[in-house]
Parts: sequence; C-alpha cells; structure tokens
Amino acid sequence: MFDVKVENHELLKQAYDTYLANSRMAGAKTLKRGEVRGGGKKPWKQKGTGRARFGSSRNPIWRGGGIAFGPTGDQNYTKKLSKTQKRVAVLQALSLADQAKKIVKIDAFVAKDGKTKETIAFLAKNKVADNENVLLVVVEKDAMTLRATRNIQNLKVVRPTYLNVFDILNADKILISEKSLPLIKEWLEGGKDA
Repeated sequence: MFDVKVENHELLKQAYDTYLANSRMAGAKTLKRGEVRGGGKKPWKQKGTGRARFGSSRNPIWRGGGIAFGPTGDQNYTKKLSKTQKRVAVLQALSLADQAKKIVKIDAFVAKDGKTKETIAFLAKNKVADNENVLLVVVEKDAMTLRATRNIQNLKVVRPTYLNVFDILNADKILISEKSLPLIKEWLEGGKDA
C-alpha cells in the first residue's frame, strides 16, 4: 500500500488544489448600480448645460456608483476528481509520506476519560514534538476521542475513509492505528465508497 512509485506529481497537485478549491467560500460581494442607495434623481437636465448626459449618480463610472462586473457572492469554485483519481492520489501521498518516514503505526488511540492530558501523554510517548503537525487515523471518532483531541492545535483526527492528499502532505507525522490499515486498504481498492 505504501510502495507506489510516484513518477509524476501532477495528480497530487490536482488533488491538493481540488481540496482547497472545494473548501473555498464565495464571500466577496459588491453592489451593482441598481443596489446602491440613492441615484433616483437625474443629476442635471439632458440638454443645454454643455455637460455629458447622465441619468443617475449611481452610474459605474461615477464615484459612489455601482460596480460593473464585480463579484456577486454566487461564484462556484468547486472542482471534481473521479473516485479513481482521488484514491490513486491518496496512495501516492501515503507512499511519499512513508518514504519520508512520516508514518508511525500505533496499536490504538484510547481516551478513556476524554482528557486532553491523555492525548498529550500519548503524543509524547510516540515522540511527537510540540510544533509538529500530526494526523491521527483512528477506526472510529467517538465522543471521548473528539473531546480529548479537539483542544490540541496541531492535531487532526480522521477516519480511514476520510484521508485526503492535503492532510497527508501537510502532516509532519501520521499516526495510523493497526486496525485502520485494513480499512484504508479496502477503501483504496474500491471496497467502500468515499
């Protein structure tokens, strides 16, 4: 599973960009001339002044006017990858992470009391530095696991079928539980839908 030869990084780049594009929100919005307040009265009469004719002070070429062709807030930035492309990209990313010795196999992560202290002790036991970005792959994200890990800044917890190229490439260490490995293999071979 971690022995895929990555000759071309094009698919990894595509998967990385797709992840970022799909998490992008269209937040910018400008007002068109019909949405700007005011401008109902004709600024001056049509003829006889010697000036250019204008019907509204909210014309886009005036200061305080509407914006022509500005962002509307309806933009769709999403990109699509096929399931096969997504799985191959994850396989490639895992192989590169394994070659860089980022992947650490662990028995299991258990947070009995849901305490952050337990997680810190667990990370220290696995020789994780404070400033390292850690990706923890667990079979199930139960309430106690979420409670024990949510307050740690550089730690992200995912289930096997939610692995993605962005998280794998950005992680300094990837902790994978032994029980997660067969699930990852089954998912990447197409057994379960993503």
